Order: sequence, then structure tokens, then C-alpha cells
Amino acid sequence: MRSAAMVHLLCAAILGAFGVSLVVADDPYRFYTWTVTYGTVAPLGDPQQVILINGQFPGPKLEVVTNDNIVLNLINKLDQPFLLTWNGIKQRKNSWQDGVLGTNCPIPPNSNYTYNFQTKDQIGTFTYFPSTSFHKAAGGFGAISIYQRPLIPIPFPNPDGDFTLLAGDWYKTNHKTLQRLVDSGRPLPSPDGVLINGQAHSTFSCDQGKTYMFRISNVGLSTSLNFRIQGHAMKLVEVEGSHTIQNMYDSLDVHVGQSVAVLVTLNQAPKDYYIVASTRFMKTVLTATATLHYTNSLAAVSGPLPVGPTYQIHWSVEQARTFRWNLTASAARPNPQGSFHYGEITPSRTIQLANSAPLINGKRRFAVNGVSYVNADTPLKLADYFNIPGVFSTSSIQTFPTRSAASIATSVMPASLHEFIEIVFQNNERTVQSWHLDGYDFWVVGYGFGRWTPTSRRKYNLVDSLTRHTAQVYPNSWTSILVSLDNQGMWNLRSANWERQYLGQQFYLRVWNPVTSLSNEYNAPSNILLCGKAAGHHP
Repeated sequence: MRSAAMVHLLCAAILGAFGVSLVVADDPYRFYTWTVTYGTVAPLGDPQQVILINGQFPGPKLEVVTNDNIVLNLINKLDQPFLLTWNGIKQRKNSWQDGVLGTNCPIPPNSNYTYNFQTKDQIGTFTYFPSTSFHKAAGGFGAISIYQRPLIPIPFPNPDGDFTLLAGDWYKTNHKTLQRLVDSGRPLPSPDGVLINGQAHSTFSCDQGKTYMFRISNVGLSTSLNFRIQGHAMKLVEVEGSHTIQNMYDSLDVHVGQSVAVLVTLNQAPKDYYIVASTRFMKTVLTATATLHYTNSLAAVSGPLPVGPTYQIHWSVEQARTFRWNLTASAARPNPQGSFHYGEITPSRTIQLANSAPLINGKRRFAVNGVSYVNADTPLKLADYFNIPGVFSTSSIQTFPTRSAASIATSVMPASLHEFIEIVFQNNERTVQSWHLDGYDFWVVGYGFGRWTPTSRRKYNLVDSLTRHTAQVYPNSWTSILVSLDNQGMWNLRSANWERQYLGQQFYLRVWNPVTSLSNEYNAPSNILLCGKAAGHHP
């Protein structure tokens, strides 16, 4: 037994030296080659340049199984550096593969990089998208569906089919023009429309009497959406990897960066029905439709579109509070795995984060606690790994809002591995915010109006709050989350609203333990790209 243990540890050390995760034999590897190019499509009627992956808009769906190892060679044929980030994939001990500018050098034009990561202990609906420049406004996004392993039961019968709805606001304007616009200090204009799966209209064919899963993701730049299906109720079963109490809904709000999965039973008369995605909290409502087609349909889609909410904030808050964790489900669990007692853990500290839109040097930017983030030429992860000074600051951003004048910095907030913390997102602006934390999911324990105070904790759900990776914060309101910091690395905490994160509403959380150990974090991969002050270093 001792000999076997020594061999196991030796294998772990060898694999770690090459930046490869240690997995058991039945965790299969899946290999992909994706080529990123420009192409021309006309999703809103006018031909425009978009970003294609393997010639597809949106990009290919990544369909994998819990604990699969993904080896994905990304070839960049654009005229600009490019990266993909894996929205909601936790990258256990492996922020080297996160695909954002704070962790990775961008892939130069006519070059490639091979991502190597594992869908460790996750089941559910996720997405990927470009993290560089304003590329997300041109496409390059796609779906990630992680299915359960055969021995892991899910809390509902296997559906008769599985469909993806990637929906989001869309601009006819070229992404480079949009980037120049916000760089000049001008606000991003209202979108021109909404797309579902890259189209203004699409069709989903299903059999009467059967039940289908619809995986819905908001892949837009800035706009919350509401989804509904004419004549059909939606049973919510999963939110970003959490199986939920299976409530029925006539319509669902999905905010920027979020994903949900619903079951829909075709129990109506055999005809065609509207699927609708419409914008929320805007003066002008934009709508995209698709068709739910019964294969034995006797009539085309007809009648008025099903009515949804437009600006009802209280309605959305009340709906959000009904999203609850299914504590009896035996599927993959968020960290800490299998724990239902998050409400009994006392946080080690509270971090309050307030978003703002200050003028800095005469131009509008966005900030967190008065600090507007700027990307460094050297990824923060590389600067930290190679002990390169002067790249980022761990003292520029405070853990609570201040009254100081807004400033610019490459801001990093230090944190300790295995801390359990409370984060309060305070939104004193009139727009809905959407916040995302890479590398983690977190318990969303409370929503409230006005300013958060310690007495606001009385409103927390400390029993069955679900976990997710992106949380909305309503206008002049707060949202509180609890996070178990058990994933070492340099992790991006950002606005999911692309204009806001691009102009500074983000920072990095450095989750750290001074003890070097493969049980805490993997070594740098052997194929790591080096740039900036890290050029010439060797992992």
C-alpha cells in the first residue's frame, strides 16, 4: 500500500510539473481545434462583419460530461489579438486557463494557443465568449452544456430533447467602431435588436406530448431579457450549475451573463407557438421571436405575442427570490462540495463594492469603490508567478466604498485561500448591474432596495439559496453573496455589462496561500504564452 501511494504521489508531481491536472483513468479527454475568422452575415437584415468559429455564428456548442478534460487548440485568424473565456467553468486550481487579460497573454494574429482544463464536478448550462477588446459585440460566443455522468442521477426525467437558446442584444455597428466610440468617452448607444442563436427568427421542432429542455443564456452586451413561450409554462430545473426547486413560470428574466434551463412539455393543440425574448428596463422594447413547431402542426404561428414585463423592477426582484436550491438533488455540488450549511458559517469579513460612472481626465469611465481598472501589458498572473514588480497594486482598491476622488489603477484585492467571505454589491445608479466572478460559484443570499446595512442580513436566505456565477443588482439596490474561497488563483471580478467592464468596472481577486503545493494550484502550463515584462521568462 505504501508503494502504491508513493507511485501515486510521484505521478502527481510529474503531471504537475507539466501543468496537467491529475485525473483518474475514467475521466476522458476531448480534443478540439477551433479556428477564429471574420465572416459576413446579416442577422438584422443588413450584411455585417462578425466573428466566426469554425465558420459558425454563434460558435460551436461544447457538449461535454462532468469531469471531462478539454484540450482545445484555438487558432486566431483575426487581425487583432484574441482570447476566449469560459463563463462559469470554475477552472479548479487552474486560473492559467481562465482566458482573460489578467491571467493570459492574448493570442496574436496568425497564432494559436491550446487550452487545457477540466469540467470538474459541474453539471449544467454555461457559455464562452471573447474577453478581448470589443470582440463580444461581433460574436465569437457559444454554448457549453455539461451533462451528468451515468452514475449521477438528476432530479428530473431525461428530457426527450435538448435545445440551446443563445439570446442577446445586437448592434449593426462594427465592433471596432463601437470600441472607438466608448474610448472617446461617448456612451454606448441603444442596441439595434435582439438575436436568438444569431438570428432574428429561428424554429425548434418538437413532438406533441413530449418534454424538452431549453437552455437559455443571455450572451448580450448590456441588456436584461425576458423569455416566454406562447401557451406553455416553463419548469425551472437548473441555474448555472445549480439544480433548483422546480417552480413553474410563464416568463423568466435572464440578465447579462446568466443562464437557466427549463423543461417545457408540449401539451397544447398541435400548431406552432411563439418563443419570445424581449428587452427589460428600457424605454423602447426590442423583441426577437422563434417558433416552437409541433411536428404534427395543423396551423402556423399566429396571434399576438405573449405579453411580458417591461420595466417592473419589483416583479423581477420577487421572481429572483423564488429561485431556490434543490437540496435533495444528488448531482454535482458547488464548493464546498455537499455542504448545505453555508448559512451556519460566519464570514471572516465583509467586502462592500459600489459601482460608479465617474469622469476621469475628462472622459467617462466606470469604477469599483472609486477605482477604474486598466489592463497592464503583462498579465497579472504572470507578474505574480515570476515576481515581476510594478505591474499591479494590492492596495489601490479598498474593501468598502470611499469618498475619495476616482482614480485609475491595475487593481488587485488580496484574499486568503479557504476564507469564507460576504460580498455586498451596492448599486446607487439607475441601471441594472450584472456582476460575475471567475473561478467560483457563490450563494446569492439577498436582494434589497436602498443602501445595505448590517441589519439587512435579517432578510438573507440562509437555508436554500442557490449558487451561481453571475448575480444581478437592481437600480438603487443591493445584492449580497457568500463565497467560499477554496480555489487559489488570480480571479476576475467584473461587470458583465461589456461597456462597463471595458472602461474599468472590474478588478482581480488574488486568492493565495504562501505554501507552494499542487493541492492548492497547478504549475504554469508548458505552452504558456509570454508577453510584456514576462517575455523571456521560463515557467
